[in-house]
Amino acid sequence: MSDLESIFKQLGIPRPTAPASKGPIPPHQRPGVAPSIQPGQKPLTAAPARPAAIPIVDVVSKLEGLAAKNPQKLNWKVSIVDLLKLLDLDSSFEARKGLAVELGCPAELMGDSAKMNTWLHKTVLSKIAENGGNIPKELLD
Repeated sequence: MSDLESIFKQLGIPRPTAPASKGPIPPHQRPGVAPSIQPGQKPLTAAPARPAAIPIVDVVSKLEGLAAKNPQKLNWKVSIVDLLKLLDLDSSFEARKGLAVELGCPAELMGDSAKMNTWLHKTVLSKIAENGGNIPKELLD
């Protein structure tokens, strides 16, 4: 399980799954196979696939609840370390660096832990929002 998937799991955000196979693909829908059309017959067209709805997860309430119960004064809204601690995940520099690499942190930020942490915090919150977490817009800017 990736570091980001661990965060999603702790927040109750479902991971997207690959679409299930529905059996063999009919010949007219196979790539590179031209359908045979008889004179006067309309060509077959497939309906566009609708994206699956992403369920909204109340991440803010969950994190605020965890923060209220935690004896430490943790501010998940500004600190990646505090966010990871609230989720009971490894917040060590090595773990954060691994997460930054997983998420594609620019190389020039990796040498400065403060810049890496800032980038990582914004990126993790963005990924949470992209996957159904209700992250406030002001935290994503």
